Amino acid sequence: MHGSPEERVPGPAATPADGFERFLREHQAALLGFLARRSNEEDAKDAAQETLVRLMRYRAQPPEQLRALMYRIALNVLNDRGRRDSSRQSAAHVSLDEDFHGLPSPEPSHDQRIAHEQELALVRAAILQLPARCRQVYLLNRIEGLSYSEIARHCGISVKAVEKHIGKALGLLRQRLKQGGYAQDKDEER
Repeated sequence: MHGSPEERVPGPAATPADGFERFLREHQAALLGFLARRSNEEDAKDAAQETLVRLMRYRAQPPEQLRALMYRIALNVLNDRGRRDSSRQSAAHVSLDEDFHGLPSPEPSHDQRIAHEQELALVRAAILQLPARCRQVYLLNRIEGLSYSEIARHCGISVKAVEKHIGKALGLLRQRLKQGGYAQDKDEER
């Protein structure tokens, strides 16, 4: 015999870590291709990295078991990412790097705000030009939300008189706003 094991000089022995690193070098491109067929290139690179990190837990396994395990982990990574993206609705997210000029804003544009303010000024001026009692009845109905009978009690007039004042107010406002160009513009838009 060659002596006891203690007397032998150990040479560079292959460790499980060496076999694992060789396995990774040999299979990394295949893994990337596998993932790229199921997602875009950037996501495939990220998923491959995550797969290899998870696979490190099993580095002591024999290479023939590592291959099947690697693909199973890769599929799990893709499934996990799909669930996460779905729950976060990542497809609806907008990159901060993109140009925001094409995105619709819930806020009106500056021109729309100016036009709205001008329309309000016309309506306000037309309301102020109404006769006092007519204006009072109109504002109690349209702004305060009082019913005709409530207005009648409040002003000490009949419901029929309230109806006449509202009718007169609406007619005068329509006429004044039409003269101011507001009603014509609105009719043209319809």
